[in-house]
Amino acid sequence: MKGSRPEQAVLSRDTDMSKTEETRAVIEGMVDGLNDHRINDIGEFFAEGFRWMGNQGCGTKTGLKEFQDNWQRPFQAAFSDKVCIDEARLYMGEWAAAFGRQEATHSGTFLGIAPTGKRVEIRYMDFWKVVDGKIVDNWVNVDFAHVAAQLGVDLFNGEGWEAFDRGDKEPPRPDNKG
Repeated sequence: MKGSRPEQAVLSRDTDMSKTEETRAVIEGMVDGLNDHRINDIGEFFAEGFRWMGNQGCGTKTGLKEFQDNWQRPFQAAFSDKVCIDEARLYMGEWAAAFGRQEATHSGTFLGIAPTGKRVEIRYMDFWKVVDGKIVDNWVNVDFAHVAAQLGVDLFNGEGWEAFDRGDKEPPRPDNKG
């Protein structure tokens, strides 16, 4: 990149590294709570006004009630027998991150797809900010397109770039860039 560069890592650069173990305890407790399918008392881990910021299809939730009503309850209605498996977790001061998968049964309507009874893998990434023992921000990416594909629905109508990987389509190249 030539010229000026955008400022990087603004949100995490001043993290208090002495908070790493406190952050770890909050996140580990919260994941256990999610695996126990807790909804009504999940506020133990979240600040009342926390922000849950998801990718397209997941939405953005402001506050505990929106998270419970517009994420947890619909998610648990669509997927039963769910277990969350963080494959990696990173902790740095007031910050934590994880990626992994949930394994669940498609037992309710999801993205307009009627229940199939299929066991699915739901891949995700989470980034959390913890302040005073509570999660105040949660950036989330849940791979809804992968879930839909397991249920027989291609959200990309055959235009996903996996076609390049399989050799079904020739990937475009920028002009004069080789």
